[in-house]
Amino acid sequence: MRAIVKHHAGFGAQLQMVDIPQIGDNEVLIKVKATSICGTDVHIYSWDEWSQSRVKPPYVFGHEFSGVVEKIGKNVLNVEVGDHVSAETHIVCHRCPQCLKGQYHICKETKIIGVDTNGCFAEYVALPAENLWKNDKSMPFEAASIQEPMGNAVHTVLAGDVAGLTVAVIGCGPIGVMAVGVAKAAGAAQVIAIDLNEYRLDLAKELGATTVINPKDTDPVQAVLDLTDGNGVDVICEMSGHPIAINQGFKMVTNGGRVSILSLPVKPVELDITNDIVFKGVTVQGITGRKMYETWQQVSGLLKAGQMNTEAIITHTLPLEDFEKGFELMMKGQCGKVVLIP
Repeated sequence: MRAIVKHHAGFGAQLQMVDIPQIGDNEVLIKVKATSICGTDVHIYSWDEWSQSRVKPPYVFGHEFSGVVEKIGKNVLNVEVGDHVSAETHIVCHRCPQCLKGQYHICKETKIIGVDTNGCFAEYVALPAENLWKNDKSMPFEAASIQEPMGNAVHTVLAGDVAGLTVAVIGCGPIGVMAVGVAKAAGAAQVIAIDLNEYRLDLAKELGATTVINPKDTDPVQAVLDLTDGNGVDVICEMSGHPIAINQGFKMVTNGGRVSILSLPVKPVELDITNDIVFKGVTVQGITGRKMYETWQQVSGLLKAGQMNTEAIITHTLPLEDFEKGFELMMKGQCGKVVLIP
């Protein structure tokens, strides 16, 4: 089969012919119909410090997809051949204290598809049956392929109350613009999108942002205070990972507000904990992955209800062999979600 292989410890990847994966008794072989590029894939493609410490080439990467079940192992009962599926990308141990408490999304022994195992930038992928999520066959494969990253946005936004509140999304990459859409769908009174990239601020408007702020043009903290009668916003969804932006988020959150952080800063971030967290009584949450499988139910429900504008989110659909163009768009920030079709 054709697959995009992280072929060496350096920049880039190659389209290669590799063996179709074999499946075990508890696994499923899926014919991939659509697969989308994630920020994590860009880290691996560009070979940054994080990927150098985590990834072991050569292997097939990619972890966001939708497809059709082609073959099932003898012990598999939850899906059948012909089912349309996507996948939860965290393979968990079921043994650690977190798993035993039902907190599978923070399993201490998590392995990630396409990072720690072979992934889905290919014509076929083999996965544990328990990781599969059945999709309605009426859902387009392109939309179904972005449910996993949309789950990150849903988990971040809905980690607390949103309805009737003011929300600021800092960092409007693909997951950030999805967070804007989720906040709007969940009934936020104001959704403020903050980013340096005008292309992505335009996407945020399409997804329902009531105000967009470019820090190159205005002080975002003062702008947010002006929009909220000097009180600050109730909820910060931090998606940028930039130390300055993170600090600004803590400055603009209201007393008793919530800061939910999905971003992954590459260096330590200095915060004024005394004044911006303790004295303000702020709740700070680290968000990882998706709640298994509560978040998937929420994502599926939002899509089924037509609450998310997937046509605005998916800005580019390319054949698998044009993957380099897709990664270039991601690195330049000139896209929303990029979907590859094997």
